Amino acid sequence: MSSSATKTDNGIELSPLRSLDDFLLESARFQVPNLKNFEKWGKMVVQNLLYYQTNYFILGLVIFTIVGVIHPTQMLVGLISFAVGVAGVVVGVVGVVGDASDAHSQITSFKQSHPLICLAIFLAAFYLLFQLVGSLLVFLLGILLPIAVSFVHASLRLRNLKNKIVNKMEMVGLKKTPMGVILETFGIEYTPFQ
Repeated sequence: MSSSATKTDNGIELSPLRSLDDFLLESARFQVPNLKNFEKWGKMVVQNLLYYQTNYFILGLVIFTIVGVIHPTQMLVGLISFAVGVAGVVVGVVGVVGDASDAHSQITSFKQSHPLICLAIFLAAFYLLFQLVGSLLVFLLGILLPIAVSFVHASLRLRNLKNKIVNKMEMVGLKKTPMGVILETFGIEYTPFQ
């Protein structure tokens, strides 16, 4: 495996893919972290997330693909319903912010003049949501399972001297890696030389 990072057009450096032996097999050491020392545990998780980030992204794609192959229809329906739900929320928020008083008065007048139609629409939407819950759960499993597996691995994986040295050397360009950008988005800062 290459030890140098690959730089993309937008300035993000892709961390090298770590060997399977280093990531999971013979040279990998695992131990339950000390849950009483959250600061040390958090630093270890962040270091592992940064060091093995390419492995975690590939692992995530593999798990997502496996879930998609096992349940292709539910995964596709879940993806579509999730996208429609997000689009509906965005349109609803934009509609409420854009012209709330006029839209509210129109909806209220429609409800008052057609109560049975509103009840039928509500029941149909509830039935559709009930039917789509399984597909949404499969889709969310495809997204959240890789995150959970990566977090568990990053929590249990002990560092060796080589990993620590390489991690310190790569910290100079930390914010330019995909995982560094993700961690920064969530407000997780890592200072490498403390």
